[in-house]
Amino acid sequence: MVNLISIPELRRFIASVLAAVEFPADDAETVARLMAEADARGADGHGVFRLPQYVKRIQSGGINLHPNIHVIREQAASAVVDGDNAMGHLVMSRAADIAIEKARTAGVAWVGARNSNHAGPAMLYARTPLAADMIGIYIAVGSANHLPPWGGTEMLLSTNPIAIAVPGAKHESIVLDMATTNAAYGKVKIKAQRGEQMPEGWMMDRQGKPLTDPKRANEGFLLPIGGPKGYGLSLMFGLLAGTLNGAAFGKDVVDFNADSKSHTNTGHAIVAVNIAAFADVATFKQSVDEIWEQMKSSPKLPGVDEIRLPGERSAKVFEDRMAEGVPLSDELRRALDDLADRVGVAQL
Repeated sequence: MVNLISIPELRRFIASVLAAVEFPADDAETVARLMAEADARGADGHGVFRLPQYVKRIQSGGINLHPNIHVIREQAASAVVDGDNAMGHLVMSRAADIAIEKARTAGVAWVGARNSNHAGPAMLYARTPLAADMIGIYIAVGSANHLPPWGGTEMLLSTNPIAIAVPGAKHESIVLDMATTNAAYGKVKIKAQRGEQMPEGWMMDRQGKPLTDPKRANEGFLLPIGGPKGYGLSLMFGLLAGTLNGAAFGKDVVDFNADSKSHTNTGHAIVAVNIAAFADVATFKQSVDEIWEQMKSSPKLPGVDEIRLPGERSAKVFEDRMAEGVPLSDELRRALDDLADRVGVAQL
């Protein structure tokens, strides 16, 4: 059975749970807004599904509830933000704002972050510069290692995602949001909660055989997109979002699924590209629309009903869920009801 919960109600619930575990009210509202948007846009593994895990980390002392998020290095078009072990949503909200402000004058700005935590889906932060008529690019080090170097068996890499958001005029923005593995680990966790099997191609065991039982996920590892190409992307994104910022990468990454107390020192990076520094904004957006239409009208292979652009499905999900609500499985609803009871707030 599927339960539909409105976005405002979901946001209220998340904020109330965070406030109940002593999260400052304004910060709780910010995190709740971003988590509810993740669900609204179809990133089900990064929205309210993560709330019990976040609360466990907060109650275990793994999150700083009163952080001093501040810039530690800065030049005209760049900055490094120290998140002071805050919730990643707060760190990346600050980093995105800094990148946008710098790009207004510098044209392009790159802002890295360290001492952060899991921040939800990559698209949230790539989309942030869109409102300022900018292109957004976001990369991060995943919050647990589930990927070995190509041909190896030791998990030294993560899903290390990238998101790129490019605005159009009359059409939806084109938004790529992808992990460097065939499936994000959040999808594995959802399958486990629902008692469902994974498709072949998501994971492999240490004997090189397909692994389809998500409850045995610790016996294997995720598979990279495009074989060695995905491994290469995960490695390079980790160097840019982790090593460059003084954040954890490789053996230093803390598995936040298994460890609720240790500081994760998660690294991120966001780039804001001011369209006006390169082209007339209206003309550029019209050109993006033309590219959209070229792709959509391209001749289709037999059996293909529609050509889609990156982010198009998410935009449709967002429209539907804003109108009808977010579907929650019975398993997730029970977990959230139990969480509400434990922290003393009203259930959904």
